[in-house]
Order: sequence, then C-alpha cells, then structure tokens
Amino acid sequence: MAVTGKPVACQDSGMLDLLITNASLPDGRTGMSVAVSQGKITEVAEGLHAPARESIDAGGHLLTPPFCDPHFHMDATLSYGLPRVNESGTLLEGIAVWAELKPALTADAIIERALTYCDWAVARGLLAIRSHVDTSDPSLLPVQAMLEVKRRVAPYIDLQLVAFPQDGVLRVPGGVNNLERALDLGVDIVGGIPHFERTMAEGAASVKLLCEIAAERGKLVDMHCDETDDPMSRHIETLAFEAQRLDLQGRVTGSHCTSMHSMDNYYVSKLLPLIAESGVSVVANPLINITLQGRHDTYPKRRGMTRVPELMAAGVNVAFGNDCVMDPWYGMGSADMLEVAHMGLHVAQMTSQKGIRACFDAVTVNAAKVMQLQGYGLEPGCDASFVLLQAKDAVEAIRVRATRLKVWKHGKLLAEAAPASSMLNLPGRHGPVDFLKDL
Repeated sequence: MAVTGKPVACQDSGMLDLLITNASLPDGRTGMSVAVSQGKITEVAEGLHAPARESIDAGGHLLTPPFCDPHFHMDATLSYGLPRVNESGTLLEGIAVWAELKPALTADAIIERALTYCDWAVARGLLAIRSHVDTSDPSLLPVQAMLEVKRRVAPYIDLQLVAFPQDGVLRVPGGVNNLERALDLGVDIVGGIPHFERTMAEGAASVKLLCEIAAERGKLVDMHCDETDDPMSRHIETLAFEAQRLDLQGRVTGSHCTSMHSMDNYYVSKLLPLIAESGVSVVANPLINITLQGRHDTYPKRRGMTRVPELMAAGVNVAFGNDCVMDPWYGMGSADMLEVAHMGLHVAQMTSQKGIRACFDAVTVNAAKVMQLQGYGLEPGCDASFVLLQAKDAVEAIRVRATRLKVWKHGKLLAEAAPASSMLNLPGRHGPVDFLKDL
C-alpha cells in the first residue's frame, strides 16, 4: 500500500472504510486527507493515498467535527402556537404559555415533535444536543418521553438530558423530589433556575442544594443562571463558589448569564476571574437572549447577551446554544448552529477574523467541551463523525451558512445535500453565480 505521510492503519483486509482527500480543516490546514477504519479516524495528513472502500475528494471544502448544541429545550420544541402564541415575547409569558400547555401534553406528541427536530438536526450536521427537560410536574411526562427519544436517536445523536425544574425547585411543592426521581430514571445532569425562585436568597439556596445533589450522585451541573435584565441577579457567583467548594471544577455550566450584560463593570472585574478559577463554563444563547431580554426597556434598549468576548479573554470556556426552536419562547429557528454563531458574532461585535473563528468554535469544540464528549475532534483515534461544508474555512461557513454537503457519524453517511448554486438569466449576465468565490 503506497502512502505519502505517515502509514495508515487499516483493517485486516488492508483497506480503509473511508478516505477523504483534499479537505480544508478548521485550524487552517488545507489539502488534508482523513483516513477512517471501523468508525474511527486512523490518520490525518496531507496527500494520503490508500485503498479504501469509499474515497471522496472534498474539493477544498471545509471538513469539521459535528456541530454541538449545549443548551436546548427539546421537550417544548415545535409546539409554537400551542395553546396560544406568546404575544409579549417575554420570558415570563413563555413560561406561562408552557404552563398552560402542560396539562394537554402527551408523551407521543412530545416524542414525535422531538424526533422531527432530530431529523432537522442531523441534516444540518448537529449530532450532539444537551436538552433541559421540565421536571416540575409530578407525572414527569416530559422526562419519560425524552428518555424514549434519547434511546431512539442514540445511533446518530448524542443526546444529553438535564433535569430542569422550570417552575423553581424550591418554589414548587415536591420540586426537589421530582428532580431526584428524574435522575433516578436516567436523566444525566442536574439543572436549576435560581432567578425564578421566589427570593434572591431562595435562589442562592437552590444553587447550593442542587450542586450538593450533583456532587453526591457524581453528576454534571447545568444551571439556568440569571436569565434576567436585573444586574443584581448574581447566582453565577454562587454557582462558581459552589463548584469550588464541592470540587466540581470542570463539571459545571452556567447557561444564559444575561444579567452580566447589565452589571457594573467593577463587579464584573471581580466576577470574571472567579468564574475562570472555578472551571465553570458559560453557554450564551444569542438568538433567544437578544429576543427575550430588554423587553421592559424603551431606548436605549439592552440586548441582553452575556459578555462573551470578555469571558473568553478571561479564560472561561464559552459556547453558544440554540435554546429554543418554534416553542412558547421563540417562533423561529431551524436547528442550524451556523445561524446561532452568525447571530452571536454580531451581537458580541466579534467581527475580527479571530472573533469569527472563536464563534465557530463556540458551536463546535467549545460546546463539545461543555458536554464532555469523548472521541470528539479531527485527530487519529477520534470518532469518524464530521461534516463537509460548502465553504473553504470557518469564516466563510458562518458568512454563507454553508450547505452541509455530507454528514457522517462513526464513518457512516447520515445525510447529504447538493451544492447550493443559482443561475442568472439577466441581459449580458448569464450563467452560474458563485457566492463562495473570493472577492
């Protein structure tokens, strides 16, 4: 077997399962080849040549690890308009609409909507999702439905479930018991919503209690933190403190953290190093944070997304989530993490080349770190799960929300699409339009 570069590890037959050549990678390398055997990447190098059951010329297009969504609500997705539309567009009316819908929920309807969304996700190269699941109702109907969804999609989506007391773990009678029952059923992660408890003190107490439950059970923590315009909502500080106190460093995530948008700069200068020292990751949700926040403002109007570039500069792992798609809180969305990154870079004013690439990382490698995904990446030994995008690099991929040409999971092709193109029929201007051509 003739190769250039390092030897390629093959099966006993001496043949690779898949060889991708002439690919561009997110780190800027071009002309790269990726060899795959038995669902794993065996080699990444320039100009590999080896017998393979399938060989694909990437044509210089970008090959990236799968997109990851570290913050979503799959039990509510695609329920927009049921039983009514959130007319004010506020977080609190969304919670109220969800409460009105809950008595009419059925497991079959939740499962069907979630599976439809998972189909969308796979087509867009989104192969890892962390979904918060409401545990407020003693029936735990959403939990049971989502556990079934997790079982069904396991061959193609890494679906993590968070026990999420939407109505407040201390605010609702039996809230703690409901959450622990969900964990007993197989939910992966401990969640919370301290800013929705009845008082600031109760919110802080809920963070302490929930982190202790996670520590006792060896679970990860992912807390809705300070999803408010109130600069005095500072539960992220308590979360960071508890992560250190309970030796949970690297296992805790604070999601949203929108109050940081409105906080005093002096206080934030103290808060940022505390979060970094605690190993707490932060997930911003650009599409939803700028939609739900600032609703009580006139002008100037706050947009609410947390301080993404400042957190990154402080050494905090920051990822972007989708949060909602067509549900009581948000009537838009399509499972497209490039849309999330696109909005994120605009709101955070991260329009430098470095900033744009950081936003691409926020929906790939940073999000995978939040989810603690094993085998994620484009290195030998990693899972052969990746996406071929119709773009030459990460910047272009976000700019054009690139077509997902092919999507693989463990070396198996899950989805593919024809390249996007348009034909002009204008006087003196005929032929195909190449939106990806260098300007």
